Amino acid sequence: MIVEQLGLKDFRNYAEADVSLSPGANVFIGRNGQGKTNLVEAVAYLATLGSHRVSNDAPMVRDGADAAIVRARLAHGERSVLLELQLNRHGANKARVNGVNVRTTELPRYAQVVLFAPEDLQIVRGDPSARRRFADQLIVQRSPRMSAVLADYDRVLRQRSALLKSARARGIRGEALSTLDVWDDKLVSLGTEVIEARLALASDLSAPLARAYAAIAGADHDPRLSWALSVGGGDPEEGDAVDAGGSSAPLADQFRAALAARRSAELERGLTLVGPHRDDLVLQVRGLPVKGYASHGESWSVALSLRLASAELLRAESRLGDPVLILDDVFAELDAGRRTRLAELAGGYEQVIVTSAVEEDVPDALRAHVVRVEAGEIQEQDHV
Repeated sequence: MIVEQLGLKDFRNYAEADVSLSPGANVFIGRNGQGKTNLVEAVAYLATLGSHRVSNDAPMVRDGADAAIVRARLAHGERSVLLELQLNRHGANKARVNGVNVRTTELPRYAQVVLFAPEDLQIVRGDPSARRRFADQLIVQRSPRMSAVLADYDRVLRQRSALLKSARARGIRGEALSTLDVWDDKLVSLGTEVIEARLALASDLSAPLARAYAAIAGADHDPRLSWALSVGGGDPEEGDAVDAGGSSAPLADQFRAALAARRSAELERGLTLVGPHRDDLVLQVRGLPVKGYASHGESWSVALSLRLASAELLRAESRLGDPVLILDDVFAELDAGRRTRLAELAGGYEQVIVTSAVEEDVPDALRAHVVRVEAGEIQEQDHV
C-alpha cells in the first residue's frame, strides 16, 4: 500500500495542506512544533481510527473550525482508492470511500499503517491501558469488524458500571439486582471475543517480536509477551496478575465465574472489576518484566520491536501489500547502531514515512524524498 497524496483542511495547525508522497522513503523535516507529526497523525488515523497522541478527536480540529478534513489517495497495486474523513468537533465523524458515504469503521479495510513514536515508550513503561490500546488498535487492523465489537463492549461496560454505581448509592444487595444478569450475559459474550482476539494476537506476535528485537538490539534477550487476565481471578489493573493459562475451563465460563465471585466487591466499589478492560499485556526480556527492570535502551528496543513485529504480521496477512511504516521523531532517541539497524529494516517496506527535526539524524538510505515543513505549511519537496 502506498499513500500517493495527502490533503488536510483545518487539521491541527493546517488551514490547508497538500502533500505528494513517493514509494520508498519519505522524510518530513522541520523544527519542533511546526506540524510534521500532524501529517503522519492524519495518515495513521485512517488506519487505526485513533490518534497516537490524544484520546479524543477534538484537539485535531483547528481552533475556530467545527470540523477537520483528511483526504488521502492510496495505491493498492494498480488500483487507486480515495479515502475522506471528516472529524467533527461535535457529533459523529463522517467518511467516504471513492465519493461514497461509508461508516468510519470501514476505513481500516483500505488503509494499513504502523506508526512508531516516542509516546510508544508508554506501551512498555506506562499503565496497562497503554498496552491494551496498542493491542486493540492492531486487532482492528487485522480484523476491522473488531472495531464494532470493541465499541459494543465499551458501551455495555459503561451501562453495567452505571447500574452498579446506582445500586451502591441505593444500598441494593447483589441478589436483589436481577437486571445485572442481563448485562453480565452481554459483557461475557463481547468480552470473550475481545480476550480471544488478544490471546491470538500475543501468540502470533511472539516470533516476529523475537526477530525484530534481535535485529534492533543486536542481542537475543528472549523477549516474550503474554496476557494477565482478570477472568483468572486476579486484577491485573491493580498489579494482581494471574497467568492466562491457569484454567482449562472455557473462557466464557471462567468469565462468568469470576463475575459471580467479584459481585460483592463490584457493588461495594460501583465498578466492573472483571473483563478485558482490566487485563494487562505482560512484556518480558531476560525473564524479567520490562516495566521496572529493563534499561532505557532495552525499553526502546522492546517498544520499537512491538511496532516492527506488528508491521511484519500485517504484511504477512494483508491483501493490501505492505503497511505504510511511519517513524515519528524516533531517530534522535536512538544510538548510531540502532539507527543503522532500524534503517535497514525499514528500507524493506514499500513505503516509509519519517519525521525529524534534524535531517542529519535520519540515515541517508531513508532520505530519498524530503518534505520541509514550517508553521503548518509545506515549504518545499526535494527528491534526492
